[in-house]
Amino acid sequence: MKKIPMRKCIACGVQKPKKELIRVVKNKENEVSVDFTGKANGRGAYICKDKNCFDLAIKKNAFNRALETKIEDEVFEKLKERLDEHE
Repeated sequence: MKKIPMRKCIACGVQKPKKELIRVVKNKENEVSVDFTGKANGRGAYICKDKNCFDLAIKKNAFNRALETKIEDEVFEKLKERLDEHE
């Protein structure tokens, strides 16, 4: 039987299979983007496909902590748009 990789949501802390979460990645140029493939190079953080988790992660500064960088508000707006169009 194949092992299923588990990841923890940075907002709610619930562990889920990697495929059920959305990966947000920071590359070497400090650009933050949504990685729907789960294979992009860079430091990644996982979040549930739930708007409440996204809002909670912003409120708790979880993205800044997990990606080890300061993320501007306009980047959060772009991430939210990408998540909305992917649903």
